[in-house]
Amino acid sequence: MSAPTDDVRPYVLNVRFVPTTAFMTVPKRADLLTLAAFAAIVIFLGANFVAVRFSNRELPPFWGAAIRFAIAAGLLLAIVAGARIPLPRGPALRAALLFGLLAFFATYALAYWGLVSARAAMGAVAFATVPLITLFLAAGVGLERIRIRGLAGAGVALGGTALAFFEQVRLDVPPAAVAALLLAALFAAAAGIVVKRAPKAHPVGVNAIAIPVGAGLLFATSVAVGEPHPWPTLPETWAALAWLVVSTILAFVLFVWVLGRWSASASSYSSVLTPFVTLILAALLVGEVVTFAFVVGSLLVLAGVYLGVLSGKERGSKVPKGAAAGVPGKEEADDTGAR
Repeated sequence: MSAPTDDVRPYVLNVRFVPTTAFMTVPKRADLLTLAAFAAIVIFLGANFVAVRFSNRELPPFWGAAIRFAIAAGLLLAIVAGARIPLPRGPALRAALLFGLLAFFATYALAYWGLVSARAAMGAVAFATVPLITLFLAAGVGLERIRIRGLAGAGVALGGTALAFFEQVRLDVPPAAVAALLLAALFAAAAGIVVKRAPKAHPVGVNAIAIPVGAGLLFATSVAVGEPHPWPTLPETWAALAWLVVSTILAFVLFVWVLGRWSASASSYSSVLTPFVTLILAALLVGEVVTFAFVVGSLLVLAGVYLGVLSGKERGSKVPKGAAAGVPGKEEADDTGAR
């Protein structure tokens, strides 16, 4: 493959142009890098449900979320300034603002509030519906087509999730909390669609715009509902807050990056795997027991993810002529729904 040309934007990592005479495949190393990023997202997001529960023990929900995103926004803006990362402009800027409204305000206002009374496992299971929601939203806007393999994989994975958490997730929480978590999953899916449809932009730059939007709106909501605004005093609250700040920066930047390589529905399968990370950490930190249903359900979820995302995928994803590998919006979907 030829060396990078002068018109390649500096924020695209390891981009190489494909000769215009034929299709070529993305190197296996690129696929492994995407899978590694996907695995990191699963760990970050799975642990976040437990961390939010620790945060909610001491801090009011909207205020706790606002602190998290305000600190993350400051760090991210410092990175942008130091590395001279370009911020999105024009249509990309409008998409970043909408992404912040959906992903960092609507999603987390509802999730933090719901997790005041719902357990971490309940939140993780609610967010496991994101792949199905994303699939239908993406089809509704013409971004993807609903394929039998993707739909069947999502169904198997969600069935496995329900089985694994049958004994852990009980409807002993207020219905409003359950509804809030499900609505949060809907907004999370919609945020993924916004990113996928948006013009090309550096993922760090996108989040540097989106996170302050979420932080500001969360703070305004906290003031509007009359929450007190204490700072953490317990060590576990500070530890949870530190984890959530790091996760905010790394997990969401990785998520935007993975969205540039996989389809919106395939990328959202991270939400199907996160309940198992959540339950393992809850067992270690809270003492919850791992049941036989969890073991069986985990196997079903992994089978569903393989069916919906990985089965039938070629070892190298084809890149259309003239397109840069890894640039969002330039790939053609294959039969797996991955791009």
